[in-house]
Amino acid sequence: MTGPSEFSDRDQHSAAELLVRCLENEGVRVVFGLPGEENLHLTFALARSGIRYILTRHEQAASFMAEMYGRVTGRAGVVSATLGPGAINLQLGVADAMTNSTPLVALSAQVGHNRNYKETHQFVDLVNMFAPITKWSASVPSASAIPEMLRRAFKTAETERPGAVYLAVPEDVDAAPAAAELQPLPRYVVRAEAPSPAQIARAAALLHNARHPIVLAGHGAARNAAATSLTAFAGSLGLPVATTFHGKGVIADDLINSMGSIGFMRRDYTNFGFDAADLIIAVGYELQEFDPARINPQRDKKIIHVHRFPAEVDAHYSIDLGIIGDISQSLDALSAAVSDRFRGPAPARCREMVQAELDRGCADGRYPLAPQRIVADTRTALGRDDVVLVDTGALKMWMARLYPTYAPNTCLISNGLSAMGFALPGALAVALAEPDVKVLAAVGDGSFLMHSQEIETAVREAIPLTVLIWEDNGYGLIEWKMDLTLGEHDATAFGNPDIVRYAESFGATGYRIAAAEELLPTLRTALDDPGVSIIACPVDYSENLRLTARLGQLDAAL
Repeated sequence: MTGPSEFSDRDQHSAAELLVRCLENEGVRVVFGLPGEENLHLTFALARSGIRYILTRHEQAASFMAEMYGRVTGRAGVVSATLGPGAINLQLGVADAMTNSTPLVALSAQVGHNRNYKETHQFVDLVNMFAPITKWSASVPSASAIPEMLRRAFKTAETERPGAVYLAVPEDVDAAPAAAELQPLPRYVVRAEAPSPAQIARAAALLHNARHPIVLAGHGAARNAAATSLTAFAGSLGLPVATTFHGKGVIADDLINSMGSIGFMRRDYTNFGFDAADLIIAVGYELQEFDPARINPQRDKKIIHVHRFPAEVDAHYSIDLGIIGDISQSLDALSAAVSDRFRGPAPARCREMVQAELDRGCADGRYPLAPQRIVADTRTALGRDDVVLVDTGALKMWMARLYPTYAPNTCLISNGLSAMGFALPGALAVALAEPDVKVLAAVGDGSFLMHSQEIETAVREAIPLTVLIWEDNGYGLIEWKMDLTLGEHDATAFGNPDIVRYAESFGATGYRIAAAEELLPTLRTALDDPGVSIIACPVDYSENLRLTARLGQLDAAL
């Protein structure tokens, strides 16, 4: 990365340089991606700007990096690729960002206007391909359109319900001159809106008439920085709070009101709180986080929807009242309007049962390791504000259920698209966005090899990276589901390389856990290392079926 705006007089009036100045104007500090022949001018303009360009080894990994950067910063992450196959490779991370309500701006090259009307080398209709998985998908027609389109792209990605935006930059636009008078448009902040007093009064009346209200907190509460207001609201009214997997940390799990997370594939401890509830206050919750039928199967519970935008339509999420506006202001106003104090379903009992599982894990010396032991040691190794990214697989079920989380965006889970492979590349982006905390990517061995090539990116760019692989030589979550549904499993097993030698071949440090007591000190050593560490930890997933059997024996006496 060079200093800001190191452009020659010739460059000052190029379309590519104008686009980069627009990115700088939006506060962009890093762009992830791969260059191509058709966006050479943009690549060179980025190299001579104040923006750090992270060259990745796969466009899909770059898209996950941009998504996770956007998730923890709240500002759109930016990814860049060439046309055709490069752009198509971006689509998984773009779709993941869209379904996870994460701001992202994807830029790719496209063939020039002189051949986009006919069958030609590497041409596909990218705008229409990206349209279903973005809030806005468009092609930049000329250099003069760049300031307006870039400003609209970031505004669209970051406001209302955040999401992904795609812009194609044709090759002739990338190479075009730009008029000297063209400048980035001013960036303006959309002010948070206060809730309607009438909505607050109606919500207060619903609360007054409720016997057992409960709060369901989703990731929208984290995106809107509402954790403090949520904690105060729950505390002042005595309300139990459950979070979605996606919303972990919006209330600290060691607070008296916390019931833990809900979203496991079978009934779990937290479900009983919703069984007893007659009113659900959904704060920052969105339907893609998990199916509301799981908490309102009979469609008989009243629901207050508190968010920045109206609720989607669902038979099991038919709301009685929507409080639309800034989430913190809404919760503060509602807390002030309600004098009742409730004694809801016992959150302490839920916390005790989760802690009992973790305590059993700490004492479990089996090898391969019990999932509970891996969760407990991971929690011990990380500080309260450190970040773990939990990839999709059986480990997600264990971490989401049991990993105590104390601050928003410190346990990052994809629960919209639930894409495999996001955590390893995503950890690089989080380390860049939050250099003062330790970052761990927790991945299954099925996910690990999907983007393990980004170990080289971390080594080359000197980005601290620690990866903990839950190793079972198979697709453990699918095996678990097959065993539950069919009583047997097939087509889930595979082999793995020697992880230690594989890591070392990239210039990283590799570890293999050979006994349960080795995991915690190895995690601490790796997390303290400013370099790149890869840890292979064999896991005993025979515990999966024992868990679902044990949960199936729980009853409402909880």
